[in-house]
Amino acid sequence: MTLTPYRRVLAVPGVRSSMLLFFFARLPMTAMGITMTLHVVGDLGKGYGAAGLVGAAITLGNAVAAPVLGRLIDHYGLRLVTVICGLSTTAFWLVSPYLTFPALVIVALPGGILTVPAGSIARQVLAALVPETKRRTAFSLDTISVEVSFMFGPAAAVFVVTQYSSQLMLTAIGVSFGVSSLLLYLMNPPIRSEDETASQEGEARPPMRSWLRGKFIATLLIAVGALFVLIGTEVAAIAALRDTGNVEWTGLVIIAMCVASLIGGLVHGAVHRSLSQGWLVFLLAALTLPVGLFIQPWWLLALALIPMNLMCAPTLAATTETVSKLAPPQVRGEAMGIQDAATRLGLSLGGPAIGFAIDHSSAAWGFFAAGAGALVLAGLGKAFERSLKPEVRELSVTSGS
Repeated sequence: MTLTPYRRVLAVPGVRSSMLLFFFARLPMTAMGITMTLHVVGDLGKGYGAAGLVGAAITLGNAVAAPVLGRLIDHYGLRLVTVICGLSTTAFWLVSPYLTFPALVIVALPGGILTVPAGSIARQVLAALVPETKRRTAFSLDTISVEVSFMFGPAAAVFVVTQYSSQLMLTAIGVSFGVSSLLLYLMNPPIRSEDETASQEGEARPPMRSWLRGKFIATLLIAVGALFVLIGTEVAAIAALRDTGNVEWTGLVIIAMCVASLIGGLVHGAVHRSLSQGWLVFLLAALTLPVGLFIQPWWLLALALIPMNLMCAPTLAATTETVSKLAPPQVRGEAMGIQDAATRLGLSLGGPAIGFAIDHSSAAWGFFAAGAGALVLAGLGKAFERSLKPEVRELSVTSGS
């Protein structure tokens, strides 16, 4: 494997600075969930169910707003959305340490709605900066960046909360959002390439029905399935470690999962040809099914989780690459927002569903349920695509090329 494709992508003007900016912009996002959970359970004295309610409200707000914010970015550019969301997000996290639980529940939904959509913006900017022939490598690099941020963000949050206070960490998240939003406003990276802007100047915005169809919908179902199995696997792994008395090794197991995903992403972006998103999500789900047979000792569970996590980053990168190909440049922000909403739907479905399965069986069966659920969702996507007439499928691909 050679790293030359990554060097070529990083040599594209604007890519390095944008990647660095979005890495720091995502760090507070990776710390939000664990920090809010520890704050609600610890400082506010509520249960994990109450903490889950706040988290669900924020996630729901993110999912509902993502396509709308993407459409606004397509129409008005980055700066307007960055100002509105940056100020709102910063205010929410700076005020949240001082709110009572009822007040926190009330403002969580609008707080989620107005969160800076750093993930979808990052993908939109990369699609604008990098030629289509290099996007698989670029999106793999972006997914690797996400994995690295998840290695640092939650760990830093736990350290600050346990050694100092949740109020300090919530304030730090607010400040981080404010600083990253200011930098995003000042840098104002392109959301379409110069060629795309010139060639489509004066053209009408393509209607949603012309591109949100066929393969695009199948891709969204694959995205839902991928996040379903990923969050389900995380829930099942934590439950397995608790059941076997190895909860103190949770951090190392999660790091092993992230490293495996990072390696998979590196390979996916470096090779000349890779597997399709359909095969990648199939392997991701299928390799999860037997993990429950190896839940102890803890290091055996960590090893059993490596094969499926090797497919994690490649699956997410391949999904983004497909969306970037199928969505016309004029609606790329909205399309990336819809993809973002699909991934959050997968997270919202996977956590409760696998938690229910574990409550009524065991952690081992949780892994099987996560893999089986993802196979069903991805299968529905492929079945939907195959059910279309050949000429309709061809029109779907052509309209997004």
